[in-house]
Amino acid sequence: MLNLVGTALGGLGLFLLAVSMITDGLKLAAGDALRDILARSTATRLRGVASGIAVTGLVQSSSAVTVATIGFVNAGLLNLGQALGIVYGANVGTTMTGWLVAAIGFKFEVATFALPMIGAGMVARLLGQTTRLGACGEALAGFGLFFIGVDVLRGAFEGLAATRDLGALAPHGVIGVLACVGFGFFMTLVTQSSSAAIAITLSAASGGMVALEAAAATVIGANLGTTSTAALAVIGATPNARRVAAAHVVFNAVTGLVALGLLPLMLGAVRLAGHALALTDAPAVTLALFHTVFNVLGVALMWPLTGRLAGFLRGRFRTTAETLGQPLHLDDNVLATPALALDALRLELGRMAAIGRRHALDALDLVGAPLAALDEQRQALAALGGALERFVARLERERLPEDPARRLPTALRVNAYIEEVAALAQQLAARRGDVERIRRGYVKAAIDEFLAATIALVRRADCGDSELDAAVLEAEYASLRTRWHDLKGVLLEAASEDVVPVTGLNAALDSLRMALRIAEQNVKVAQRLARYGSAPAAVAAMAGAALGGDDGPPDDLAA
Repeated sequence: MLNLVGTALGGLGLFLLAVSMITDGLKLAAGDALRDILARSTATRLRGVASGIAVTGLVQSSSAVTVATIGFVNAGLLNLGQALGIVYGANVGTTMTGWLVAAIGFKFEVATFALPMIGAGMVARLLGQTTRLGACGEALAGFGLFFIGVDVLRGAFEGLAATRDLGALAPHGVIGVLACVGFGFFMTLVTQSSSAAIAITLSAASGGMVALEAAAATVIGANLGTTSTAALAVIGATPNARRVAAAHVVFNAVTGLVALGLLPLMLGAVRLAGHALALTDAPAVTLALFHTVFNVLGVALMWPLTGRLAGFLRGRFRTTAETLGQPLHLDDNVLATPALALDALRLELGRMAAIGRRHALDALDLVGAPLAALDEQRQALAALGGALERFVARLERERLPEDPARRLPTALRVNAYIEEVAALAQQLAARRGDVERIRRGYVKAAIDEFLAATIALVRRADCGDSELDAAVLEAEYASLRTRWHDLKGVLLEAASEDVVPVTGLNAALDSLRMALRIAEQNVKVAQRLARYGSAPAAVAAMAGAALGGDDGPPDDLAA
C-alpha cells in the first residue's frame, strides 16, 4: 500500500515538473511572441477567445496566460473587454491537458515515444542552454515527462483500485457530489495546478479507482480551484489585475454551477457524443470531453453578458486616482453645440485646477502627505489631461464660430500649466529631505516664511473664487519672487558661515525653486481661467470634497 502511494506521489511530481518545463521552455522560446500574439490577436472578442485557447493549449498553463493578460491590461495593450475574451479562451484551452492524459489510454506504449522525446529534448537543451533551441528542447523533454508522469499515476491508481472497495468512493446524493467537488478544489489549491488535479482525477478514473460521476464532479472542483491561483496572484495588485482575476472567478463559478446542475444530463450527452464521434469508450476520454463541453458551454453562457460584466467590474476595485481621473463634464453629446461644449470644457478645467491646487499644497507641506496619495493625484491629473486633449481634438473637427475657436488654445495652455504643476509637485515631494537637511539655525525661519508665503499664494489662486483679481495675484507673485531672491541670499551666506552644509545647498535651492515655480504655474492657471471664464465655486468645492477637503497644509511649518 505504501509503495503504491509513493508511486502515485512520484507520478504527481513528474507531472508537475513536466508542466513547469513545458511552460518555461515555450515561454522562453516564444520570447515576445506570446505578448504579440495576445496583444495583436484580440481585435475582436472571438479572436481573443481563439488566442486564449491556442496559447493555453500550447504552454499547458492557464495561469501563465492569465498572468500575462493581467500585465497587458495594466500596460494598456489590452482593454478589459479584450482580456475577458482571453480568460474565456484560457479556460477552454486548459482542457487540452485532459485530452493528453486520455491519450495514454489509447493503449500506446508510453516509453516508446516519451523516452526519445526526453532524450532529444535534453540534448537540444545542453547544446543551447540560453538559445531558442535549448528552450524548445526543454519543452520537448517536458512533454516526454508529462506522459511518463501520467502513466505512472495511472499505474498507481490501478494498483490502489485492486486493494480498495470502490463502492465507498462513489458519490451518494448531493452531499457526495459536493464532497467530490470540494476534493477537486482542494487538490488544485494544494498543487496550484488544475492540470495536476485533472490528471490525477482522470488517471484514477482510468485505473478504476473512482466512479465516472465522482470523477466528473472532481473535475468541476478542479476547474473552480484554478481561480485560487488568480486570487493569490492579485493580492496587493492593481485594480485592473483584480478585475481580470474577478472575471476569471465569475466565469469559473458560473460554469461550475451550470455543470453541477446538469451533471447527469451532461454525462449522458457526452457519452452519446463520444459514440457519435467514434471515440474510445474509456473513462478518461469521456471526462476529457466532459471537461471541454462544460467550458465551451460556459463561454456560450457568458458571451452575451460580457459587456455587462466588464461594466460591472470597471465600477469595482476603484482607486482614488481612477475616481478623480474620470471626467465629469466632457460628454460627447454636447460636441454638436459649441456653447455647451465650451461650458463643459470650462467646468472640467476648473475641476482639474482645483485638484492640481490641492496636489501642490500637499507637496509643499514639508510634514508630508504620503507619496502614494500624491501619486494618485498625479495619475488623476494625467488621465483628466488626456481626456481633455481628446475632447478638444474632437471639438476642433466641428465647424466652430470664431470666438469659441479662439478659446480652445487657452484650454490647452491651462492644461499644460496644470501638467507642469503635477510634475513639479511630484519632484518636490520626492525631494523633501533636501530642504529638511538645511533647515537649521536662522535659515529655518527664512525657509518657513518663504514656504508659508508660497502656500498662501497657491491657496489664493483659486479659480472658483468669484472675487479673484488677476492683477492682485500678479502683484503677490512678484512679491514672492522677491522673497525667493532674499532667501537665496540668506542661504548662500549661511553656507559661507558653515551654518548649513555646502554639499546639500544646490539640491535644496533646486527644491525651493520648484516651490516658486509651482506657485507661478498656479497663478497662471487662475489668471487664464479668469479670462476664459472661471469655473463656478461649486466645481472647486466638489473637487476639494473628493480629495478629502481643501484646507491644505498648516501655515505654521516651523512645528
